[in-house]
Amino acid sequence: MNFRLTRFQVIAAILLISGCSPLRHQELFAQNPTQIKDEADGQVIRIATFNASLYGKQTGQVLTRLRGGKNRQAIDLASIVQSVRPDILLVNEIDYDTKGMTVNAFGDEYLEIDQNELLSIKYPYRYPIPSNTGKPSMLDLDGNGKSTDANDAWGYGVYPGQYAMAVYSRFPIVESEIRTFQNYRWSQLPNALRPTLPATGKSYYTDEVWEQLRLSSKNHTDVPIQVGTRIVHLLASHPTPPVFDGPDDHNGCRNHDEIRFWNDYLAGPSAIHLVDDDGNSGGLPDKALFVIAGDLNSDPESGDSRRSAIQALLKNNKLHDSKPVSVGASESTGKDNSLATAFFGKSRQMRIDYVLPSRGLALQDTGVFWPSRHDRKSKWLDATDHRMVWIEVELRP
Repeated sequence: MNFRLTRFQVIAAILLISGCSPLRHQELFAQNPTQIKDEADGQVIRIATFNASLYGKQTGQVLTRLRGGKNRQAIDLASIVQSVRPDILLVNEIDYDTKGMTVNAFGDEYLEIDQNELLSIKYPYRYPIPSNTGKPSMLDLDGNGKSTDANDAWGYGVYPGQYAMAVYSRFPIVESEIRTFQNYRWSQLPNALRPTLPATGKSYYTDEVWEQLRLSSKNHTDVPIQVGTRIVHLLASHPTPPVFDGPDDHNGCRNHDEIRFWNDYLAGPSAIHLVDDDGNSGGLPDKALFVIAGDLNSDPESGDSRRSAIQALLKNNKLHDSKPVSVGASESTGKDNSLATAFFGKSRQMRIDYVLPSRGLALQDTGVFWPSRHDRKSKWLDATDHRMVWIEVELRP
């Protein structure tokens, strides 16, 4: 007899036997979903974001490290992916190259190879996202008299493609319908927060720079993915950290407006001020299914960001704030910080990574991969200072 419990029956049994709280339930399921769910069942899918910290000091260095399948960091990262087993995965901070060699090396030599007694996972559809990081602007953006520093790239980076993004998917990516806003100018955004110097009230950027400066430190990308008969739009971005600046707060202003971009995009076709790289204007089609994902570098409750943008996004009536939690976050500080998704030392745990589904997607489950320190899987966490955030949603007719 082929007897197989459903995922929900297994969870119910765990909760009944152990008397687990909802927080403990999410921890149990996030750390051991493989035995419960391996193949996507068509209408229920798992979507995740993960800042993998796969960057180097010069072009090609990450690719060289990945080749051969022996890189310890990549093995640990792949083990986390194979534990959570998302159907659609956005990776932040993986090098971009025009042929997608780095993205494919991580996929072919790590994700598709069994790691740490876990089953491999195949992502036949991949999309390396072009990035502004390290891309020369040929302008003196920081006003130091030079135009060739890492700070003078359209997005901070010491080489082109550093800190870029990529999508891995078990479902077809509709590449002909992808929209990118890599070249969208910051000054085009209505009521943009143009940084100023508090001492003088003068603009941090000259008029020449401000008229040309791009909004996206990496990219804002709408990636349509075909799931059965439905299209789910993965809305991916990685705003600049709101630090590493001065009293002018130019990175804080940019982070705010990079996040605000998505609120404007959700306004729909009427947002004609949003013009993509192919010259098409307007936001997301009305009633489209979507998921906003990425390292947004802004905690709604603490930190150095201008929090009004992330707070407004989380309250947008077109999406769910899934509020994923973990045991490991609270355990590492000894206080309730279960929503944290990044670890910058015990005094700096923040919620900055998000997967936010549209109201048209029925939220079934959510979590953060942050095991207890007593779990053997916790040793993989040193591969990056971020934690994978995931949701599970049902595509209802």
